[in-house]
Amino acid sequence: MLHELIAAYRPADAGEERDVARVRALLDGGGDVWSRATPLHVTASALIVDPASGRVLLRWHARQEAWLQVGGHGDPGETDPVAVALREGEEETGLTDLVPYPDPARAGIVHVVVVPVNAKGDEPAHEHADVRFVLATGRPEAARPEKPDAPLRWVTVAEALGLATEPNLRETIARAGRLLTSAA
Repeated sequence: MLHELIAAYRPADAGEERDVARVRALLDGGGDVWSRATPLHVTASALIVDPASGRVLLRWHARQEAWLQVGGHGDPGETDPVAVALREGEEETGLTDLVPYPDPARAGIVHVVVVPVNAKGDEPAHEHADVRFVLATGRPEAARPEKPDAPLRWVTVAEALGLATEPNLRETIARAGRLLTSAA
């Protein structure tokens, strides 16, 4: 599934083209692209939106000390980035009705970003090839944090842009905002 999604995806600029090229090279390498044992591995994440209100959901990540999208590593045996993003989204927010947005029948990548991850404990510094999606809920009031130190915030796109500290996340938010505007 990841091969097909990446093959069909068209990067928006030269920086993203470099990141997509790294993901394609990783896929062409034939190994387990999801393996945390490699210095560059795939992760999947999503910005969750409430189309009715035009708001987006951000989650506080204590390790990064930042408001971010939901998502993370694939579990052993997982290879579908959409399924990983959906599972992570449900685990981190409690939302059980998440679907790809704007087309629930067909998920599309919204952004591909290679992000550095600092060393922590016995985990060395490495990189995530983060494949990002937009997911929608029709029940925003049902969102609940997975744990006390990971609060959730529904915010407008403009507020999310102000809370985001990383330029790559601001770009993901801007792209999701354009999707919300065009679907309205």
